[in-house]
Amino acid sequence: MTPCIRTTMDCAATAAVLSRHTGYDANITRAVIEACATVCKACGDQCTSHADMHEHCRVCAEACRRCEQACNGLLTGLG
Repeated sequence: MTPCIRTTMDCAATAAVLSRHTGYDANITRAVIEACATVCKACGDQCTSHADMHEHCRVCAEACRRCEQACNGLLTGLG
C-alpha cells in the first residue's frame, strides 16, 4: 500500500499547485495540467489495483479517472 499512498499524496500536491495558480502563462499552465493528468493516471492505476479490497481505493480510483479526463479535456481546449 505504500506506493499507493505516495502516489495519492503526489496527486493531491499536483492538484494543490493547480488550485494556487496565480497567473496565466500558456506554457506553464499546459505543463502543470499535463503533470496533473499524468499523476492522476498513475494514482488511478495504483488505487485500482487495491479497489477490490478497499472501498476508499475504489473511490479514489474513480476520482482520479475523472480528474485525468478533466485535465485531458482542458489540454484539448488549450489547443
